[in-house]
Amino acid sequence: MADMPVRGAVRTQSAVVNAAGLVQGIALVTFPAASTIFTSSSSYDLSGSQYGVMFVPQVSTAILASLLSAGLLWPGLTRRASQKALLLAGLLADLASMVLLIASWLVVHQHAAAFALLLGATACLGAGFGLSVPSLNTLTAALHPAAVDKSVLVLNALLGLGTAVAPVFVAAFNGLGFWIGLPVLTACLLAALIGVSLRLPLDPGVHRRASPSAAGRVIPAGFWVFAAFAVLYGFCETMNGNWSQLYVVSLGVRPAIASLALTGFWAVVTVGRVLQAAIQRWLPSRAVYHALPFVLAVAFVLIAVLPAHAPAAAVAAFCLAGLGCSVLLPLTISFGQGKLADREAMVAGGVIACYQVGYGLAAFGVGPLTSAGVQLPAVFGASAAVAAVMGVLSLAVAHRQPSPVAVHPRPA
Repeated sequence: MADMPVRGAVRTQSAVVNAAGLVQGIALVTFPAASTIFTSSSSYDLSGSQYGVMFVPQVSTAILASLLSAGLLWPGLTRRASQKALLLAGLLADLASMVLLIASWLVVHQHAAAFALLLGATACLGAGFGLSVPSLNTLTAALHPAAVDKSVLVLNALLGLGTAVAPVFVAAFNGLGFWIGLPVLTACLLAALIGVSLRLPLDPGVHRRASPSAAGRVIPAGFWVFAAFAVLYGFCETMNGNWSQLYVVSLGVRPAIASLALTGFWAVVTVGRVLQAAIQRWLPSRAVYHALPFVLAVAFVLIAVLPAHAPAAAVAAFCLAGLGCSVLLPLTISFGQGKLADREAMVAGGVIACYQVGYGLAAFGVGPLTSAGVQLPAVFGASAAVAAVMGVLSLAVAHRQPSPVAVHPRPA
């Protein structure tokens, strides 16, 4: 009987952590999900280059926050700041992002002011992602010490669910003539989460972690193969995540239907991770890790040759790309932590930072190409070569490594 209040408190904290993961996923994809709105001449009227530039602050702050969370830039931060404080800082940054996005909509026809507010919004979102996601993983593992793998998988599945439903929400609100309803809803959810989190301990014995020593902060040579893979993966994922809707709309598909391509991509990414966790006993993760980059390469080729006015084919192609992406990033971290077992936090933070570099290359780099006249089918076709290189590199990443015991790595 004495344990009942304790179990109840754990359930409450776990529910808040999981809810925060879901809302973080929604916030993360809000901007790509609204890509057709940002580039519409009747709305923000951003050029391809401006749409790409919009994500530069997000990438910069996400890299900075990821390195801070891993203790690689400010080692004392992980020793002094509680996980609750880091989570609250991340949620506050997410809230600021949504508020700035709403403010940009209020001045949408003042182009310079609206664009400046969008840059501030994406900067806050990057910081929120980099601070909150590592803390959420750490907290869910600490709240469920007897079922760490399951709890981390559930959290990341909910985060993935958020990324999948964001385009649907944008399309639904846009159909009602009020697309900004999603940022408003997300801001309300974030404010509620912050209010509830302030009343909870959310620090089950993990508020002080050892900072990496000076030697532990030196990047070993073996890390760079994982870094290279993460950069390539970030590029490939972002080609699908940030440019799918604009591309499908350019094929003559209505924006509301085109949003299903982005939803399908993120949904299959999430389902693929859950499915692999369920079948890895029969289908080793290492074999899947070697095969999926080539699945992704095939998907890019199919995307590059999509016919006009064929929404079903577009959704199917991007779903295949989601399968190709599904478990590559978490398994890269797992393989890295297996090889560099004494530097788990550095591997996790470093791989995520490198993933963000790849995100930036695709999010920003494609914009000037499209403005210069390069067509998106050509960019997607070239991305197939990037995925193929990733497949070859996977042999080096997993060299002499056993299959990880879990799809998502345990928090360091």
